[in-house]
Amino acid sequence: MKADPAASADVTDQGHPRWVLIVVLGALSTFGPISTDIYLPSLPSLAVDMHASTSLVQLSLTACVIGLATGQLIAGPLSDRLGRRRPLLIGLAGFIVSSLLCALAPSIGILIPLRVLQGLSGSAGLVISRAIVRDLYSGVVAARFFSRLMLVSGLAPIIAPIVGAQILRITGWRGAFLFLGVFGVVLFLAAYFGAPETRPGGRRFPRRLGSGLAGFGRLLRDRQLVGYALASGLGFATMFAYISGSSFVIQDIYGGSPQLFSMVFATNALGLVALGQVNGRMVGRIRLRVLFRTGLITNCLASLALVVGVVAGLRGMAPVLVPFFFVVASQGLIMPNGMALVMQSHPEAAGTASALVGFTQFLLGAIVAPLVGVGGSQTALPLAIVMLSVAVAALAVALLTTRHPDPPAM
Repeated sequence: MKADPAASADVTDQGHPRWVLIVVLGALSTFGPISTDIYLPSLPSLAVDMHASTSLVQLSLTACVIGLATGQLIAGPLSDRLGRRRPLLIGLAGFIVSSLLCALAPSIGILIPLRVLQGLSGSAGLVISRAIVRDLYSGVVAARFFSRLMLVSGLAPIIAPIVGAQILRITGWRGAFLFLGVFGVVLFLAAYFGAPETRPGGRRFPRRLGSGLAGFGRLLRDRQLVGYALASGLGFATMFAYISGSSFVIQDIYGGSPQLFSMVFATNALGLVALGQVNGRMVGRIRLRVLFRTGLITNCLASLALVVGVVAGLRGMAPVLVPFFFVVASQGLIMPNGMALVMQSHPEAAGTASALVGFTQFLLGAIVAPLVGVGGSQTALPLAIVMLSVAVAALAVALLTTRHPDPPAM
């Protein structure tokens, strides 16, 4: 069911059929994985080239995530006040410039702040693409649409490490950032021609700083919304721990090549896409809250299996690779349903709500990433413990704070 028939009619009148909207919004929602995953195979070589420690190199990953988190707090409320298109296009232009500057960074000390800038600018695509979906849909239909977006956005973690591994073979880690600059140009053109304005002037907030702060205050008083946002963020942090540490585990501990890592990473991402599409068929038949919690439980069990496998010292890669697969696949239930549940209410502040959940996800991910590298790259136990800790915390938050029935779809 459509949340706002008028908004949907505007989209049709502008010549943006649903499949175009899925492709464009799905591509815009890839800024997180594309900004991090494409240079994951390069992390070990980046550490050698810049004479940096494992934790310091992972801090460059954290820096981008901090930018992605905080930038959403700016871009989301701005899009509620200025409309969706203008902040989106400005952010995309900034992403192009910052990506090219990252490729020229002479040291890790310069690369890290540039990665913050890259994340700040790229955050506009993440937060505004979700706000556009909420402008058009709500409830079960929104969850189904978010699942459809994973057909596109799910390609990013599948393709990015493979592309990154090939770039590493040909040009080194700097080539990954050059690729991101080109990718930014493509997305800018796609957004310019394919992203509709779903927040017309009559529906915008007044252009005052106070209105944005008041919007956050209003959302933070909604216990259900905060609970779903925090549980979604902790669930995402489990996968981000995997993103941050899996390249070192597979390559340094188990001796796998960058190409093998990229194939493993792509297989896991394919599981996420597949379960996301299964979720799209189940919503409407099974309550969103039940599907969301099922994803969190799967996440916990997979993380527990990883801890057991590492502590028991089981041989081979299977005790690590199988839990990795289910941790990532479980996000196909966590992300679309969690997003729909968070954004179910407060349609007048869709950009601000999108910013709140996005900030929570990426902030927790940024906190988790350095913890994975604290124990060095000789054991997978720190990674396993961090993943289990945040997975259990996500389930606990969901059980304690989201006990009421799903709000009715609009």
